[in-house]
Amino acid sequence: MRRILLAIISIFILSCEGKAQESKKAKNYPVSKTEAEWKAELSSAQFQVLRKKGTERAFSSKLNRVEEPGTFVCAACGNELYKTKHKFDSGTGWPSFDRPLSEKNVDYRRDRTGGYPATEVVCAQCGGHLGHVFNDGPKATTGKRHCINGVAMNFIPEAE
Repeated sequence: MRRILLAIISIFILSCEGKAQESKKAKNYPVSKTEAEWKAELSSAQFQVLRKKGTERAFSSKLNRVEEPGTFVCAACGNELYKTKHKFDSGTGWPSFDRPLSEKNVDYRRDRTGGYPATEVVCAQCGGHLGHVFNDGPKATTGKRHCINGVAMNFIPEAE
């Protein structure tokens, strides 16, 4: 009986270790470049945010003031991320949206680097760090607040 119990516990532990190993594997993104290539293509501020998970200073982005219709795209790869119609003034100092253009265009990761659990938002095409999503957005819509670094995006106005 004891051997059976030990065998079951061993199988359980090995199974858990395998799942932990799987979750540590990095996702392969369609747009993949070396660190040197990203450094050459991005500004130093974009590189720090998109590739090193930095955060721009609050209220520093000109994208905070954008209200005209259009699309916010990833500054690293051009992936369409957000629409102006889903943008709102959260008062936090970063461009905020209640939803992405499509859930297929962003990925979410658990993030504990700030000393508390949060949900990181990354570009689904290149894996670039965009910001975080919180559950304190407009209750009349999704209740979500995608708090996104402006330097991680470019804005493309709607064609008239």
